[in-house]
Amino acid sequence: SLGLIEVPSASKAVWEKFTPQKKFDRQMYHYGHFSQDFLWGVSSSAYQIEGGWNAEGKGPSVWDTFTQTPGSGIPDNVTGDIACDSYNKLKEDLYMLQALKVKSYRFSLSWSRIFPNGRRESLNQKGVDYYNRLINGLLARKITPMVTIYHWDLPQALQDIGGWQNVQMIDIFNDYCDFCFAIFGDRVKFWMTMNDPQGLAWLGYGTGQIPPNMEEPGTAPYEVAHNLIKAHATAYHTYDKTYRASQGGMVSIALNAEWVEPKDINVPRDLVAADRAMQFHLGWFAHPIFKNGDYPEALKAQVLVKSELQGLKTSRLPSFTEEEKNLVKGTADMFCVNHYTSRIVTHVTGAILPPSYQNDRDYTEEDMTDQPTTAIELTRAVSFGMRRLLNWIKEEYGDPDIYITENSVSTPMEWAYDDIDRVFLYKTYIDEALKAYELDGIKVKGYATYLMDSFQFFHGYQLGFGLHYIDFNNIHRPRIPKFSAHLYYNIMKDNGFSLPDDEKMLYGEFKKDFIWSSVEKVSASGTSLHTLLEIYFSMTLGTLLVTSRCLTIASPCPGQGSCLTVLPNTSIRLV
Repeated sequence: SLGLIEVPSASKAVWEKFTPQKKFDRQMYHYGHFSQDFLWGVSSSAYQIEGGWNAEGKGPSVWDTFTQTPGSGIPDNVTGDIACDSYNKLKEDLYMLQALKVKSYRFSLSWSRIFPNGRRESLNQKGVDYYNRLINGLLARKITPMVTIYHWDLPQALQDIGGWQNVQMIDIFNDYCDFCFAIFGDRVKFWMTMNDPQGLAWLGYGTGQIPPNMEEPGTAPYEVAHNLIKAHATAYHTYDKTYRASQGGMVSIALNAEWVEPKDINVPRDLVAADRAMQFHLGWFAHPIFKNGDYPEALKAQVLVKSELQGLKTSRLPSFTEEEKNLVKGTADMFCVNHYTSRIVTHVTGAILPPSYQNDRDYTEEDMTDQPTTAIELTRAVSFGMRRLLNWIKEEYGDPDIYITENSVSTPMEWAYDDIDRVFLYKTYIDEALKAYELDGIKVKGYATYLMDSFQFFHGYQLGFGLHYIDFNNIHRPRIPKFSAHLYYNIMKDNGFSLPDDEKMLYGEFKKDFIWSSVEKVSASGTSLHTLLEIYFSMTLGTLLVTSRCLTIASPCPGQGSCLTVLPNTSIRLV
């Protein structure tokens, strides 16, 4: 029956281990370091930063068409026609990257800049030259290029023949990838075929929020995802057969993933719903690629039963043939994940009609209202979700090498370069990845955040995601490092978080006349030790140092455990 697919034991263990954690425990700060070859980097995408929408032979993409059409829904009707003007400011971008001293730069290729009509016959050498200059400039500065071949900006000419609903796109995409491997692969060793295909399938073909703005929530997202998966797999095998031996690179796909917590871990249906949420979102693409070449059982069962209840003879979810399963299975050399937020999930019985990916899922999501807000409504900064997600990926997909290819926290653009409040959130997200690496044995190999503010697919220029502020009202688009850029520079330099000297454990003895005592009852001025420590670690992430002539611990303290009483002429110093 719906909603009762058994949770795989390995994945279930992640919730059983972490969900019962007390707030105090999950906020404990961890000092340590990543491996010496850890790939610290920054990221961007072509449409969001390049501008030059029709420069030197570039063809229009679906995003050009969408944003240039009145009523697009993008705030202030802005476009990416200029964006950060990176097409004309390559030297400035390379300078930023060099000054930041990153090890890697993840960027995407504009398909219609290389092939204006989407096909090899329309090759635009000026576009190829631009990316050659970028790649060579990175290597000259000892920065590893991490290249996404396709990041949502499909050439408009290919959308005109049906886009990703057309099965011809599998071969067309493969030819584009083949060209990129051949031209850039002697220098590029880290490839991602596409970015966040789940977002494209649902938001582009289900809700219509992004190009191509289709609203067919019951069928189109599944059909498009099916073609995207096969297109990725075909391109992977092209690299494997033709280029791997001579170029020695790696190929994967960048998948977006939220972490979810069950509303009540003691309610079996909520726990199953949490796993189902992971399978419907991340597993939709990761399960075929990293496991058995087929969709997760939870996804297949849900869509099949809902389809039958709708009077259909077959599932709305397409099926893979055995040959296609063999084609898709194992087509990634590492796990690339984008992560921003976490949510709470509870089981519900969704509506039968109308047919919809959302109704198929049988769960609802809600915010973690006790976590910090961001500039995006319903997107909280839930740093502890990072560690749990990485653990889930390890358990579910066989302990792969994991690269965090996107992670950031949004701020209002009016904050400009003063994002000091965001620094804490950056530190905690990265620290959760460090916990996963050092404490849980997860093979976390790299981390990337946004290089600079840019055009945001849903919010235009209203949000700041990057380490550098861009004044989009200034025609010169100056790049100004934010406080977070300085923080990230130091984290990369330390390769993690070194324990400060003033927080290292000191060994010694108090003076002989120091008074140790306990009391039966705590006065009104007494403060819960647990509460004090919890507040302390929430705000300062350091070590508690008590300097006094008298320290009184009350035990028991009803309902609180041990309590700390600070007597006159004593002090508590928080470092």
